[in-house]
Amino acid sequence: MSSDKFELLNQIKYPADLRRLDLERLPEVCKELRGKIIDEVAVNPGHFASSLGAVEITVALHYVFDTPEDRIVWDVGHQAYGHKILTGRRDRFCTNRKLHGICPFPSPAESEYDTFACGHASNSISAALGMAVAANGSGRHVVAVIGDGAMSGGLAFEGLNNVSSTPNDLLIILNDNDMSIDRAVGGMEKYLLNLDTNETYNRLRFKASRWLHSKGYLNEERKKGILRLNNALKSALSHQQNIFEGMNIRYFGPFDGHDVKEVVRVLRQLKDMRGPKLLHLHTTKGKGYEPAEKSATIWHAPGKFDPETGERIVQDCSNMPPKYQDVFGQTLLELAEQNKHIVGVTPAMPTGCSMSIMQKAMPDRVFDVGIAEGHAVTFSGGMAKDGLLPFCNIYSAFSQRAYDNIIHDLALLNLNVVLCLDRAGLVGEDGPTHHGAFDMAALRPIPNLTIAAPMDEHELRRLMYTAQQPGRGTFVIRYPRGRGVRKDWQCPLEAVEVGTGRKLRDGKQTAVISIGPIGNDVELAITQSGEEVAHYDLRFLKPLDEDLLHEVGKRFKHIITIEDGTRNGGMGSAVLEWLSDHGYTPTVKRMGMPDEFVEHGTVAELKRICNMDIDSIVAAIKETKK
Repeated sequence: MSSDKFELLNQIKYPADLRRLDLERLPEVCKELRGKIIDEVAVNPGHFASSLGAVEITVALHYVFDTPEDRIVWDVGHQAYGHKILTGRRDRFCTNRKLHGICPFPSPAESEYDTFACGHASNSISAALGMAVAANGSGRHVVAVIGDGAMSGGLAFEGLNNVSSTPNDLLIILNDNDMSIDRAVGGMEKYLLNLDTNETYNRLRFKASRWLHSKGYLNEERKKGILRLNNALKSALSHQQNIFEGMNIRYFGPFDGHDVKEVVRVLRQLKDMRGPKLLHLHTTKGKGYEPAEKSATIWHAPGKFDPETGERIVQDCSNMPPKYQDVFGQTLLELAEQNKHIVGVTPAMPTGCSMSIMQKAMPDRVFDVGIAEGHAVTFSGGMAKDGLLPFCNIYSAFSQRAYDNIIHDLALLNLNVVLCLDRAGLVGEDGPTHHGAFDMAALRPIPNLTIAAPMDEHELRRLMYTAQQPGRGTFVIRYPRGRGVRKDWQCPLEAVEVGTGRKLRDGKQTAVISIGPIGNDVELAITQSGEEVAHYDLRFLKPLDEDLLHEVGKRFKHIITIEDGTRNGGMGSAVLEWLSDHGYTPTVKRMGMPDEFVEHGTVAELKRICNMDIDSIVAAIKETKK
């Protein structure tokens, strides 16, 4: 769809412009909005299928509600590309995910229409409930839009529990594209749906409720009982049940989430209805683009593609090193074939972490637990307690949500679980919500943990082999997003002595200590500097290699530490603490991610911004030689 065909969309800069249109024109707006997303994401890759599926919901919400005064809280921000285009960012959408461009997910720092951060799933109901309580009596409406996958997160259920017991007028929209909640069918069910959203019915219902309350006949407990009775009667008549019927939340639906005029009608009826409400909308992920409808997983974030043919533009990677995630996936299958106790656990990322390789070969030994990182960890702990050996793979940024579970349900019991933190360090275009910045600093103080980071694919395989040996306890392996450095990655599986690093090259006066794949940049930087500088790959953050550190402390006047993680409290801090505790006093320069949230951009761009690129390492080396 060429730009001159966006007749209506080009008239809409902000939602106020959308609200001036006749209702009959909204289907065309949705068609143009969907075309805009397709055209832009085809050449500037990002999340795709989820936003296509939410187009009608997006248009209806901004049409009915007075945004930004009314609050829309998105859950899982990859649904929100249409929202960005309608809220003043249409002309800048081509900069999405690019350095200094618009953010990959909604961000209050970017727009007043973005009410809350939503890079991690399941927080919309809790955040929106807080806003609804704050809005009490102000006339402001608050809507939470939660995606189906996000409903598997524990926080969503914690929020629902509180919604049911806290006075509020929150509207929750469940954008359901594959959940197993049956569609309503038949004449009685349709009648009930229409009755529940009928304006006259609800106005009379509200007036009756208010009169009964004023006369003392209807207190909060009786009101809850009536709601439960109402839900029970609806369940009996409609022959269907759902999880919301046991809560004091009025349930409406399911409706067709792609009938924009019907969604507008229902939203208008629910807009001023008092009390908490849940609107259930059925949608199709990838709606309006046939390839994405047929294969939503592939088209979740497909990269560049031809919008006319649907052909994905895939780079020929046959002569390139593999991705770390694929080395993990292949190695896990090899280990599982040798060790019958190994099982795989992932919170909704089997393809993203390549556990799908083992899942295909051994489906009964891989468990996708949904977007539930805390549960993934504790579930792994339960299996380990009774003899299994879980490899639990979680993206580093998402593992933050399982911090208590790691401490209480793994480390405290010293259970044999291998916690694999994919996407550690700078991840690139997904930005601050997804950078794996904090895992080393957060996990380092926890007793009973082994924490390691491989410098290349061979080291990853060796560490995985080491971690699954008997009695290793909770073993953390962190590795980055993207490709490694070795095309010959299939090395023999051999054990590594826990707590040992490696001296990669000797030198004078100055030593660089690195951990993880950034050590490859250090090697290039030392060569480029032309200086005689030692390089040590620490490999283990915990336990530290004390023999290695004694050698460094005794021999070198200057030490540079570098890590792909936060500089505060990370590997450099651990080395500095150890040197101080043992009476060594070299100058120590710590390099790593700064004490701020790093924006989005390519990894190379972000390394440069964080002074972690090869040129910055060279400059640090040169500084020690002055």
